[in-house]
Amino acid sequence: MAEDHGLSVKRACQAVRLSRAAFYKPEKAPGERDRDVVEALNAIVAIDGRWGFWKCFERLRALGLPWNYKRVHRVYCAMRLNQKRRTKRRLPVRPRQPLIAPTTVNTIWALDFMHDSLYGRRTFRTLNVIDEADRHCLGIDVATSIPAARVARFLGQLIEIQGKPAAIRCDNGPELTSYAFGQWCTERGIELRFIQPGKPDQNAFIERFNRTYREEVLSAFLFNTLSELRGITDDRLERYNEIRPHDTLGSLPPARYRELLLAAKAPL
Repeated sequence: MAEDHGLSVKRACQAVRLSRAAFYKPEKAPGERDRDVVEALNAIVAIDGRWGFWKCFERLRALGLPWNYKRVHRVYCAMRLNQKRRTKRRLPVRPRQPLIAPTTVNTIWALDFMHDSLYGRRTFRTLNVIDEADRHCLGIDVATSIPAARVARFLGQLIEIQGKPAAIRCDNGPELTSYAFGQWCTERGIELRFIQPGKPDQNAFIERFNRTYREEVLSAFLFNTLSELRGITDDRLERYNEIRPHDTLGSLPPARYRELLLAAKAPL
């Protein structure tokens, strides 16, 4: 202290560049100085817990409280009231994949998700899978949630029936870009062909099928349960593959066109 060195308070304050007012000011406990700010913020977030900093600050201003935004923000952060920001998921740069219909079945499968809801507003998803060679719909999985493990399991069931594709064309959804699904495809020697982000036209074959499925099933009926949806989907899927003429296949249904492709590749 100043007395230990034989200095006056004035000389000691000048030496350390401290005002005498600060020297004589009584020491406050940590947090005591901002007690009023803390109480005011607690009163706001107790009612409006999802308000961010600037809404809280404008409310304090409306109440006539004089604190500037720097002090309020410091206390706001110390109280850990910061709201989590929703950041956009960064997607890798994808090369453009040529969209040319193959002439051999099981060359490229295309898959995509769709969303809708039951009559009781319960949401569900569908996973649609087609063969690009003949537009044959290989299957549609319906569930309230379709994570990567379920995608792999469903594709495994289709492979047991239809055979293994050389490649799968899909978008950049989290289920399809996950490590689990990528590893599953690698282990089976299946190439993943991701379209460029925001370019659904690069997966046009499955997008065109989605329109048909939307118009003829999802928008044409009201469903109370997923069982009803699965039943109608199976019926319409059989009609789509076996009966419905397809314009780009010479007005042939996909099943009949598949027979022609297989016959053309059969050895003489």
